[in-house]
Amino acid sequence: MIQRTDFKIIEGVARDFFEKMSLDIKTEVKNPVDLTIPINLEMEEPQILIGERGQTLIEAQWLLKSILRKRINQQFYIDLDVNGYKKKKAEYLRELAKSTADEVTLSKRQIELASMPAYERRLIHLELAARSDVASESLGEGPERRVVVKPQTL
Repeated sequence: MIQRTDFKIIEGVARDFFEKMSLDIKTEVKNPVDLTIPINLEMEEPQILIGERGQTLIEAQWLLKSILRKRINQQFYIDLDVNGYKKKKAEYLRELAKSTADEVTLSKRQIELASMPAYERRLIHLELAARSDVASESLGEGPERRVVVKPQTL
């Protein structure tokens, strides 16, 4: 459980971190969910912080957590989001997983999705885990790692 004093440190460091970027960003640090601290950012030009395919956002999250790890001596995670980007992306990926699984079931052929970061692949796998008609696995190395959805063999 994240202590109240640690939460205040996280709040302060997160606000300072984004103020130093000289961007007009509204920072909202929400109450922790288990060990994850959601940090929502609002800004007029979110693409600056999101980057190509969300890569800048991933790196900003990693950097912020690295800074915080030096100040807080316990296990925690940061979930950084800009203008609801991650939420919208997660909804899109869930729909992509469902439609791909339906297509695989109908065609009886495997489908290879585009390469994506680990957290996006995880969302696809989680969405398909409950289905008995398809299986998913990750293939490839590094930035070329991608999900393959195939018909479930009995």
